[in-house]
Amino acid sequence: MHLKVLLLFICLGLGTVLAGRDFYKILGIQKSANTNQIKKAYRKLAKELHPDRNKEDPEKASAQFQDLGAAYETLSDPEKRELYDRCGEECVSKEGAGGGGMDPFASFFGDFGFGFGGNSNQGQREVAKGADIVMDLFVSLEELYSGNFVEITHNKPVLKPAKGTRKCNCRQEMVTRQLGPGRFQMMQQAVCDECPNVKLVNEERVLEVEIEQGMTDGLEQRFTAEGEPHTDGEPGDLRLRIQTAPHSIFERRGDDLYTNVTISLADALAGFELDIEHLDGHKVHIVRDKVTWPGARIRKKGEGMPNYENNNLFGMLYVTFDVQFPKEELSTEVKEKLRQLLSNQESINKVYNGLRGF
Repeated sequence: MHLKVLLLFICLGLGTVLAGRDFYKILGIQKSANTNQIKKAYRKLAKELHPDRNKEDPEKASAQFQDLGAAYETLSDPEKRELYDRCGEECVSKEGAGGGGMDPFASFFGDFGFGFGGNSNQGQREVAKGADIVMDLFVSLEELYSGNFVEITHNKPVLKPAKGTRKCNCRQEMVTRQLGPGRFQMMQQAVCDECPNVKLVNEERVLEVEIEQGMTDGLEQRFTAEGEPHTDGEPGDLRLRIQTAPHSIFERRGDDLYTNVTISLADALAGFELDIEHLDGHKVHIVRDKVTWPGARIRKKGEGMPNYENNNLFGMLYVTFDVQFPKEELSTEVKEKLRQLLSNQESINKVYNGLRGF
């Protein structure tokens, strides 16, 4: 009996070793998580666990950060994830599928070697910085409603060593010159250091841009050190400014959505029932059992856009109705029947200044 229990514990121990790290647990996600959920989890945890922000215990922080990177690289790749789900981390390692490619953190935040952990130049001469690159990124209403990750390819000029030397870190310094016995003059003079020469080489970078739910036009996603280079300092940043692409069905105003529906004259008079397909595919059901006039508007609470600060809050959906009148000529008999049906309505024929609102 004791032998069986011992063997059971040994088998369980071997199983744990073979399984390796629990990448789903490291990312804090379910095994059914989709690619966007994996990316979102990594992006959130990477900012929290980066060693530059956890300097109290650098060894622990570095180990956690490496585990996080390994988990993301495995689960974000469909082939590696399939291997991992089948037989754990050991299978991924055996197939040679682990590692390689651009560092995942850099693809979400830029070159974090430049100032991610805060200002490391305090007390020193200010470091020159290249210009920021500001670009508009047009995204769909669907992406702003549900959230998404957009992969963009960025050609970044990178400084590489070259032959020879160059003048660098040039600055103006005050020097004293003797003009004669007892006569001195203070003047400014350009002083430069001698540095190894460099050249610019274009490198292709793949960046992951998170489109967060409810983002509004003008909000920016910043990628550190992915902007213009500076030969004597650090590169600038890449700033991607969110812009909403025009949509064929919905128009956004703040957190509210607006749309128009054209109905027939018969439905306008007798009532109708219809479904509007929303941005994420769910149906918004509308029932009208009374007369709907041209320009009539209804609102559906909670069917607008998610609020950027609180994704649990949603704006309104405003639906304006257009009525399509018959274009064909009506027969005398049909006209007479209509007059009989609408006999309670008298001719109005009101003339007024509509442009002034009278």
